[in-house]
Amino acid sequence: MIWPRLTLRNWLGWTGFALVLLVAAAVAIWRGDILRAGLDPQTPFQTYDPPPAPAYGSDAAWVMRDVRADGSGPAAIFFLHSTTFDGGADWNGTIGDPRADAYLARVVIPNYAGPFARAGAISLPRYRQASLYTRLTLRDDARDARAFAYGDALAAFETWLADHPSGPLVLAGVEQGGELVDRLVRERVAGDAALRERVVAVYLIDVLVAADSLSASVPACATATSIGCVVGWSQVDEDNDGAAWRRLRRALVWNDDGRLVDLAGRPALCVNPVSGATGGAAVPARLHHGAANATGLEWGVRPAFIDRAIATQCRDGILRHTELRTESFREVGNWADRRKARQYNLFYADIEADSLRRLTVWLASRPN
Repeated sequence: MIWPRLTLRNWLGWTGFALVLLVAAAVAIWRGDILRAGLDPQTPFQTYDPPPAPAYGSDAAWVMRDVRADGSGPAAIFFLHSTTFDGGADWNGTIGDPRADAYLARVVIPNYAGPFARAGAISLPRYRQASLYTRLTLRDDARDARAFAYGDALAAFETWLADHPSGPLVLAGVEQGGELVDRLVRERVAGDAALRERVVAVYLIDVLVAADSLSASVPACATATSIGCVVGWSQVDEDNDGAAWRRLRRALVWNDDGRLVDLAGRPALCVNPVSGATGGAAVPARLHHGAANATGLEWGVRPAFIDRAIATQCRDGILRHTELRTESFREVGNWADRRKARQYNLFYADIEADSLRRLTVWLASRPN
């Protein structure tokens, strides 16, 4: 057989084609690393100049301030949102970043603040949140940026408390927000007996917390009617052992010095949001109150629920759950959005029912 003789033009063409294929393959394999690197501020946190601090006496520092839905209960709810700022030049997000605020309004508020709307007036502060990049690396700089956000959380909390000198309180946070609320409870609430008496419950949604760091004064909720306690969990599909292992291995928790340290094999908190109790008992799908995709809904509009759909169980500190296969409960969005809090809430109606039930118990326990 006689092979055709390659001209220089043909040789260059085939070489160029091969290079394109190699580049495409490399991008496909290392796409996550490339995108992650693009969010790295490339400067040490110690020399970083953070954005200006919010002034919590001003309404401009709040996304929501004592916002009530029709017919809501008497509780005051302090809610810290999850990560909405991707990163780039900054370790911590600027107050009022338009892209972060748009994601907050479209996804986080309707899906995660929404379940508390019937319990009372919701206040949701803006804060200089740590970027998404800080949750994709275990570098000390990233830990420092996450700890820095606590200063804003505490300042907002103190302003909110001054505005609510009496009555029942609910504290809630999602992902990064839950991480900050956990520290608030440990450092600000647990040691204040008068404040503890007012706490209906604390909700730490989709965040890993060291179970042994909870104090006896603000413990995990042992039953569905316990009050003054913590409901917290981090959720993973029941068949995804790898994701559960990675979450536990990469989890960072607060130490007594206000530093984020490795969980390092300590037991993680898991209170099942469906049963409202600790323990590893399997909870069948028939007890599930309802999942919802509320993304894009206006405030005050209750979403449609899919109930009796998800079986749950706390195993090794992780909430394992069956998956919903419907189209509206699939991961969507760009690479960064798929690494934030889910764009739906599998336990929307469960959280709603839980907060109302505990509020009813708290009110019944008060002297007439």
